[in-house]
Amino acid sequence: QLQLVESGGGSVQAGGSLRLSCAVSGYTYGIYYMNYMGWFRQAPGKKREGVAAIYTGGGSTGYADSVKGRFTISQDNAKNTLYLQMNSLKPEDTAMYYCAASSRASLATMMDGEEYNYWGQGTQVTVSS
Repeated sequence: QLQLVESGGGSVQAGGSLRLSCAVSGYTYGIYYMNYMGWFRQAPGKKREGVAAIYTGGGSTGYADSVKGRFTISQDNAKNTLYLQMNSLKPEDTAMYYCAASSRASLATMMDGEEYNYWGQGTQVTVSS
């Protein structure tokens, strides 16, 4: 059974940084062969939005306009771990952040949460002004 476990969330002041991690287990072939993985977030009263995604077999990435230049998605195949480096954090980045994996997404749909079939439990990020 594929499992995704996020960590690294917390409280930080505006302008600060956090690095989220998503440890993957239960997948025989390793995340390189996963297809797409991504980070999504949901703030109270708001819709879930795609933050960043990566094609795990080739490195193509996508970012929401609101985080471009501030967030970086990456993977460590040896550790079967996905990361999200978040710099210059803003109060509007406050949300629950979820790691997700997709066996069916494509370059065109990698930011669409509906294309993801495996989800972690989430990690809270709170940015104060």
